[in-house]
Amino acid sequence: MKFVLPAVAATATLLSPVLAEARQVTFETTLKPYGGNGAYLVLYVTDAAGAYKGTLWMAGGKAKYYRHLSDWQRASGGRPAEIDGITGASVGSGKTLKITLDLADAMIDAGYKVHVDTAVEDGMDNPSEVVAPLAASASGKPLAGKGYVKSFTVTF
Repeated sequence: MKFVLPAVAATATLLSPVLAEARQVTFETTLKPYGGNGAYLVLYVTDAAGAYKGTLWMAGGKAKYYRHLSDWQRASGGRPAEIDGITGASVGSGKTLKITLDLADAMIDAGYKVHVDTAVEDGMDNPSEVVAPLAASASGKPLAGKGYVKSFTVTF
């Protein structure tokens, strides 16, 4: 799936007026086979100081469950404007969510990190289950999650 325009809008706060370059970045999240309902997950960015900068993608359609994505909820304030146009279906047990979007070159190797929060109805909530640096040295190297995420890979 390619979500270029929503990603540009979602990361608008990260772009400087002089910034003209961006690159395609693929985020691949594979879930463990856990059984049960589809997982809600959110990918969001923080800067080097840990301050929230924007949401990249929200998987799961019922807003009443977003509060279970607690680190994202706390960081973003849970505002619907944070996810307008960048949502999709929840991700099933053992399935993979793969999104490709354009990110500003200035975000790469500048201390930014992508966080993945997960939650499953009648299951556990996993705030910041995966935290991955937006660094060229980490490109293509899978990270394991602490809960539902089997692997998470960022590729430039």
